[in-house]
Amino acid sequence: MATSTSAGAPSGAVDQERVQRFLEKVITDGGAAVAGLCTSLGDRLGLYTAMAGAGPLTSARLAARTGLVERYVREWLDAQVAGEYVTYAPGTDTYQLPDEHAAVLADPDRSTYAAGFFTMLQAVYATEDSLMDAFRTGEGVGWEEHGPALFAGTAKFFRPGYAAALVPEWLTALDGVVEKLERGARVADVGCGYGYSTTLMARAFPRSCFRGFDFHRPSVEAARGIAAERGVADRVSFDVATAQDFPGEGFDLITFFDCLHDIGDPGGALRHAEHALADGGTCMIVEPNASGHAQENTNPVGRALTAASVAVCLPSALAQHGPQALGNHAGEEAMRKIADDAGLHHWRLAAESPVNRVYAVGR
Repeated sequence: MATSTSAGAPSGAVDQERVQRFLEKVITDGGAAVAGLCTSLGDRLGLYTAMAGAGPLTSARLAARTGLVERYVREWLDAQVAGEYVTYAPGTDTYQLPDEHAAVLADPDRSTYAAGFFTMLQAVYATEDSLMDAFRTGEGVGWEEHGPALFAGTAKFFRPGYAAALVPEWLTALDGVVEKLERGARVADVGCGYGYSTTLMARAFPRSCFRGFDFHRPSVEAARGIAAERGVADRVSFDVATAQDFPGEGFDLITFFDCLHDIGDPGGALRHAEHALADGGTCMIVEPNASGHAQENTNPVGRALTAASVAVCLPSALAQHGPQALGNHAGEEAMRKIADDAGLHHWRLAAESPVNRVYAVGR
């Protein structure tokens, strides 16, 4: 067994080829981390949108289309070429965003749009010092302690997936729920955030009544504005409440979209939901598609999700001083036991996407 030197490095033989390969991986990751800032800037400044479908553009032409300074635009474009986000034709000194890349970076209405992830980074990196303290003390970093970019970025990231799958796939995978919604049902969307999930359901099922609940007042206020913009304020309401005390009962459907793992007392949340359900009602629990076994998360989605758990999910749950802090990859078995202990004994994996798993849960 190798011993350690005073500097902390192993004294045994080191495979220099493996060292070099790992160094390259770390440099690649570091480059991606810095490049993420450029991706966020390109999204927020409208650069990707301006390039989408426009064909080859010079940096001056793109600057003119966006009202930005050409010198900065050229520097940004060169970084995009280095990252293989944008192509470059040296003969004409022009840059082009391929249509396939525009589908990921330029159109918020596409299910493949992923730029919201980079909006979140602004807030996540800003809390590094708070996270260092949390590692030392065991205390949490509350959701509300982050900057607005986290709330907006989270909503922006999840919205395309919800828009693509919630109504046509996830709800239809729940036994009898769509029929109830079409006739007129009562729905509680717990931990609704900006309410994109709530308004999507409300637009699809105008005979039903929807109530969104979230403990974060700025998100609730944003949700109210979004509902009004989408013309569903007549059948949607949003209120500040926690998952353990939201008002109302007799709900035919109670939803938890990517939030149950952020709650310091997920068992208490599900016990409250069980009491608030109507007879024959259903809970829909949407959780990240990550495994409770670390070795099964060695893929791009698993890596992103588990890193987000370190930065946001676990600290948010610990800040609530509840009995359980799950993180976002506790796994199905752990979640199912919590639901069973809460009186929700029927559990079924109803649908799945690369990012989410959807569970149908009932008494």
